[in-house]
Amino acid sequence: MILTQGPLLAVYSAQFCSAFADNALLITAIALLKSMDQSQHIPWLQALFVLPFVLLAPFVGVFADSHAKGRVMMLGNGLKLLGAASLIFDLYPLWGYALVGIGAAIYSPAKYGILSQLVSSERLVKANAWMEGSTLVAILLGVVIGGFLADWSVVASLWLLMGVYMLAALLNLGIPKLAAERPYQGESLRQLVFSFVQEVSALWRHPQARATLIGTSAFWATGSTLRLMLFAWVPVALLVEDNQLPATLMGMVSIGIMIGAGFAAWRLQHNQLMHALIGGLLLSPLLFALAYTNNLLLAVLLLIAIGAAGGWFIVPLNAALQHHGQAHMGTGRALAVQNLWENVAMFVAVSLYGLIIGSVDVISLIVLLSLLLAAILIALTLNLARKQTTPA
Repeated sequence: MILTQGPLLAVYSAQFCSAFADNALLITAIALLKSMDQSQHIPWLQALFVLPFVLLAPFVGVFADSHAKGRVMMLGNGLKLLGAASLIFDLYPLWGYALVGIGAAIYSPAKYGILSQLVSSERLVKANAWMEGSTLVAILLGVVIGGFLADWSVVASLWLLMGVYMLAALLNLGIPKLAAERPYQGESLRQLVFSFVQEVSALWRHPQARATLIGTSAFWATGSTLRLMLFAWVPVALLVEDNQLPATLMGMVSIGIMIGAGFAAWRLQHNQLMHALIGGLLLSPLLFALAYTNNLLLAVLLLIAIGAAGGWFIVPLNAALQHHGQAHMGTGRALAVQNLWENVAMFVAVSLYGLIIGSVDVISLIVLLSLLLAAILIALTLNLARKQTTPA
C-alpha cells in the first residue's frame, strides 16, 4: 500500500488544513490580546486550549471508537470553525480559543486512531510519519502566514481561517465511513469515567506504554511552553517586537520535526524506544544553548535541531502506543489516555509559565525548562534500560 493513496490522502489533507488553521489562529489570538494591551494573558490561550483535552478525556476516545472516525474529525472541525467565528463577533479571545480546544479534543483521538484502521502495524510508523509531516508543514505555514496576517489584519485573518476550517470539514467527507472500532455499549457517564480510570491504570502498569506516556507528555509540555516563550524571548534576545519573527521561529521547529520524523520513519519501528530516546536526550542541551543565543542565524539552526531531535523522539513513541492500544483496548481509548497525560502536562507547564513570567526573566525560564526536561528523560532512559522492555 502506498501511504499517500485514497483514504489516507483525505486524512492527511484534512489534517493539514485543520492544523494550519489551529496554529494561524493561535498567532491571531495572540495579536488580538496584544492589541488589547493584555499580553500577560497570552499563556492562558494555550492553557484554555488544552483544558478540554483533560476534562473530556474519559469520553472522546469512546466517542471516536464508537463512530466512523472520519465523521468524528468533521465534527471536531465544525467546532473549531465556530471558535474562529466567535472571535469575529468579539468573543474574548481566551473563550473563543477554548472552543477551538473542545473541537480539537474531539478530533485528536480520531485523527490518529483512524491510521491503525487503514494500515498494517508494520506500516504504522510510516503512516504516523506522514501524519506528522503533513501536520508539521501545516504548523510551519500556519505560524508563518498567521504572523504575517496578524500584523496586516486580524479580521481578514479570522475570515480566512474560517474558510480553511470549512475546507477541512469538507475534506473529511472524502474519508470512507469505516465501521466503528469498538461499538458503544450503552455505558452510563459514571461507567465511562470508571472505565477510563481503568484504562489509564492499565496503560500506566505496562512498562512500554508508561514510557510512551511520560515521553510524549514531557515533549509536548516543553514544546507548548517554548512556543509561548519565544514571544517573550525574541524581544529580549533578538531585539525584535513584531509577531512575525517569533511565529517564523516557531516554524523552524516544525521544519526540524519533519526532518527528524522522516529519519524515524526510515530507520525505526514502534518497539525501538531506546533508540528514540536518543533524540529526547538531545533536547535539553539544545534548549540550554538557545537560552543564551542572541544571533538570529544561530537561533534558527538551534530551533531546527530541537525540532529534528523531537521528531526522531516522538514518532516511534506515538506508534508504540497506537500498536499497544489496538491490541488491548481500542486505539481511540489509548489515544484519549495519551491526550489526558499530554494535556495535563501542557496545562500545568503553560499555567506555571503564565504565573511566573512577570517575576522571572525568560532566559532563566528556558534554562529551567531544559533542566527539568533533562531530569525526566534521563530517569526514563535509565528505567527502560533496566527493564529492557519486550514489545507489547
